[in-house]
Amino acid sequence: MCRNITELRGLEPAATSTEIEAAARQYVRKVSGLTKVTDRTREPFEKAVAQIAHITEHLLADLPERKQPPTTVPPLRRPEVQARIAAREAAAAAPSA
Repeated sequence: MCRNITELRGLEPAATSTEIEAAARQYVRKVSGLTKVTDRTREPFEKAVAQIAHITEHLLADLPERKQPPTTVPPLRRPEVQARIAAREAAAAAPSA
């Protein structure tokens, strides 16, 4: 589990809804201590992610423009992460033998 929450304010281009949801999911995992979502925890977990993502979108929209961009690139924008996501999606789309 990641130890740091991703900074989204001041990104160019602006943070996407996917990045905002990923940060919300990261936050909920951290504060809840859940590393795996089970049938018993799925509903409250997903509800919390949706609520935090919604609030985060409003927060980012309401804050003034940032003078300097974040010092790190969000994970979903990193080439190695994009490659892992593409590989996972290709494996899921491939027909099973």
